[in-house]
Amino acid sequence: MSAAASTREGSPALGATGLVIAGLICQEVGAAFAVTLFPAVGAVGMVSLRLAFSAAILMLVFRPRLRGRSRADWMTVVAFGLSLAGMNVLFYEALARLPLGVTVTIEVLGPLILSVVVSRRASSWLWAVLAFAGVALLGRGGFDSLDPVGVLFAAGAGGLWVAYILLSARTGTRFERLDGLALAMTLGALVVVPFGAATAGAAIIHPQILLLGLAVAVLSSTIPYGLELLALRRLPAATFSILLSLAPVLAALAGLLILGQQLGAIDLVAMLLVVAASMGAVHAANRRTTTPEVTP
Repeated sequence: MSAAASTREGSPALGATGLVIAGLICQEVGAAFAVTLFPAVGAVGMVSLRLAFSAAILMLVFRPRLRGRSRADWMTVVAFGLSLAGMNVLFYEALARLPLGVTVTIEVLGPLILSVVVSRRASSWLWAVLAFAGVALLGRGGFDSLDPVGVLFAAGAGGLWVAYILLSARTGTRFERLDGLALAMTLGALVVVPFGAATAGAAIIHPQILLLGLAVAVLSSTIPYGLELLALRRLPAATFSILLSLAPVLAALAGLLILGQQLGAIDLVAMLLVVAASMGAVHAANRRTTTPEVTP
């Protein structure tokens, strides 16, 4: 094969890789900006803004069909919407108590464990041990130094991320395009918005807050989902999942640059251990079977 041909074949994958990384950057930047709104509307208020605006955008773009759906379709999308809402609430509650990079590092343990289980290979448990070693480093002074409630919220978000992955795959088989996601996002918003409005009060409808909430929704949901959709047309699911393992590092950078959240050398080593473990576990899982898409 000529070098020119090799370049032509490699370019789509390289371009798709760039799309995934760009989506991750947008997602973590959106999360960082969301933190800046916590003093005004709180974590649940922020989730309400993100879900409401994301749902509105997705419903306008995809206009999902409502009639002709089976009971199983609706049960699936309701479960998907509840897992989506719960995952976001727990994630933002964790962000209110922990640095962004630490939160994402703990949260990613959920999909990591799923990859180990899917792989069913003894070697995959080595990656799990490596990941837990990284998390242990984060809590080397005792997890109470990190805020134990925040750690529990982040771990809970990781658990619901697993449910999100499994239900996302099931929804994708029942709904065309992103119709299932649009409906699930709308249901999630309907569940969370009343609580967000009650806790945030009138601040949640302040024009500046609404504008920033829209920006967070676009950065955290609309752009990443669109870029991932384009990338997955040219990129193997295994490569896509491995690239998503970079989330803790990108989250740490966003936390540093936007929020001024400093992390020590040991914290960075801990995150790199989790990233390496995630990449290894996903690679091992995909040697056995196709890993479902992982989207935060």
